[in-house]
Amino acid sequence: MIGFLIKKTFYDLWDNMFKIVVINIGFIAATAIPIFLPRFVARFINSTALEIALSAFGILFCSVYLAAVAVSVKPISDYSSFSFGDFLRGFKIAWPAGLVIGFLIFLLYMVATIILPFYIAFESSVGLVLAAVIFWATVFALLSFQYFFTVYIRLGSKKIYKSFKKCMLVFLDNSGFSLFLFLHNTVVLLISLIFFFLFPGPAGILLYLDEALRLRLLKYDWLEANPDADRRKIPWDVILIEEREKNPSRTFKNFIFPWKD
Repeated sequence: MIGFLIKKTFYDLWDNMFKIVVINIGFIAATAIPIFLPRFVARFINSTALEIALSAFGILFCSVYLAAVAVSVKPISDYSSFSFGDFLRGFKIAWPAGLVIGFLIFLLYMVATIILPFYIAFESSVGLVLAAVIFWATVFALLSFQYFFTVYIRLGSKKIYKSFKKCMLVFLDNSGFSLFLFLHNTVVLLISLIFFFLFPGPAGILLYLDEALRLRLLKYDWLEANPDADRRKIPWDVILIEEREKNPSRTFKNFIFPWKD
């Protein structure tokens, strides 16, 4: 299943490279708000509170932008496409999810930079236990909520708390797969540095997560149709027959000159 997931995502990224790059350029531009705007304003107004507020606004805007990206890439994994008009409409659909994840990112940052070092500095067993609990809770949050955008959009969980609940359920039932996704996307993020985040970039990572969840949900459709089956032995070769027919292997010539194949 993982091999097919990587192949399909690569094909979809290749077929939609121009749109992916343009969306990533937009995200790079959006990151200028929290990075440069507070410094620029500080030249004219000396206010720490204003700088913090502008940085927070920039982070939230970037998060909302990513939520709109998640809306846009969903049709790609569904064997369709999207227009940039659809991308703009994505802001209207996903802005609540973007704001929530923005606040969550800020919370995790506070945990990693302030709360966790505070308890470690206790130099006592109580401090170490509390630090360990906070650390593993943070790991659980990272592995669970990596699905948040695609769960919110694909599963129609318009109530935020239901999306969080579904994210945790997906992680608990697919813990090894979730860890692989997190490590894979970390590697992809590092590779994106070589291309200045233009490709695959954030849009590519969100597409991969959406592809992953969509394919993983096929398992539950199969289990519903086969209630007596062993959940530990999922026949992915059977489940993915139709998907593989829609994604036949390509030659190098087909990648470069698809109209000649």
